[in-house]
Amino acid sequence: MPAAERAPLADGLAHAQRDVARVLDLGGGTGRAARALGGATVVDASRGMLERAAGDGLPVVQGDVGALPVRSASADAAVVVDALHHFPDVPGALAEAHRVLRPGGVLVVREFDPATVRGRLLEAAEHAIRFDSTFYTPDALRDRLADAGFAPRVVERGFAYTVAGVREQRSE
Repeated sequence: MPAAERAPLADGLAHAQRDVARVLDLGGGTGRAARALGGATVVDASRGMLERAAGDGLPVVQGDVGALPVRSASADAAVVVDALHHFPDVPGALAEAHRVLRPGGVLVVREFDPATVRGRLLEAAEHAIRFDSTFYTPDALRDRLADAGFAPRVVERGFAYTVAGVREQRSE
């Protein structure tokens, strides 16, 4: 896999309503996004992937994105890069991301748009090799983030796109 791009992730992280110190790379595998960001905690279910990330000096946590082994309100940001379409329970994963973020924290998702020509080809290729992938258009993903309690916005459109969702600070 090519390296993750720092600029689109930084553009998404800029939507946080708090300082961003602790970042989780959810479904982060070998830590491509964590490395692009200069360090983040990689959370993934695959021990083999995490061993590679740890070998690069990244902090790692083994766990399922649908039941994150992370304390509530303990992270300032979370990123999901080229992985959401593989999550078996997207609503559950988004709810977990919301749970672990501090108020004002942001979830940044980089995905591929199935409405583009390249996106349709990617989706067909993944299904041909029997991946049970579910791709969302940017607007559909924005709606999913809203359903999970985030204040979302599409940051970038195209074959590769970025959606950022803020866990809003509650005024009581």
